[in-house]
Amino acid sequence: MTKVINKLVRDKIAKSVQEILGNDQSGHGFDHVLRVRDLALDFAEVEGADKEIVELAALLHDVDDYKLFGKEAAKTLPNARRILTENNIDEETATKVLEIISTMGYGKSLEGIRPTTLEGQVVSDADMCDNGARGILRPHAFGLAHRQVFFDRTIPPPSDSNISPEKYQASKKEHVVQHYFNKLLRIHLILLTDAGRAEGAKRYQTMVEFLRAFFREEKADDWAKYLEEFIKELEEK
Repeated sequence: MTKVINKLVRDKIAKSVQEILGNDQSGHGFDHVLRVRDLALDFAEVEGADKEIVELAALLHDVDDYKLFGKEAAKTLPNARRILTENNIDEETATKVLEIISTMGYGKSLEGIRPTTLEGQVVSDADMCDNGARGILRPHAFGLAHRQVFFDRTIPPPSDSNISPEKYQASKKEHVVQHYFNKLLRIHLILLTDAGRAEGAKRYQTMVEFLRAFFREEKADDWAKYLEEFIKELEEK
């Protein structure tokens, strides 16, 4: 049975997360964490998940993210473990939270690693649903932080739309627009809860309309054609 975690402890944990992520400018900062936390709690209400587990996992899900802290930290989760210990979170709860964090992420989903508990599915869906309008702003922020151009017209659309873990990692060196096709436009197809899928469908449509307008304004007819073919292929899955 999960022990009740009072607001004072939750606020202290949130402050620790803010201290770790507060200066991030790549789209994985504390503002992202708060959006994921709030959306995850909304999903938890609909799905009947344990809100305390959900809130803790949502708050801590990026404190050891490999994009910020490296692959070893992502495996061992030192920051998450330390914060849970410092706040005297009971072992059962801590184990559940760490298990959720260790099974989250789009890259892991490509390897067949997904959360198995309802709470993990709720938090994972909330994290993946931080796109839509944010799916326009966050990739742009990531590109700026890594000196990556948003759109390079000299790069033609890929010859096929298949994605693998290796291709996904390699694509991060390309222009930001490719990230939509390698990840963001696929998210709604792999969400795990009814609440997540409903929200994901709305945010998917927002990104599609943005790309249609962007390619039209850029007169990038080849990419506009590729987008429509990509959408058709997704709808057939």
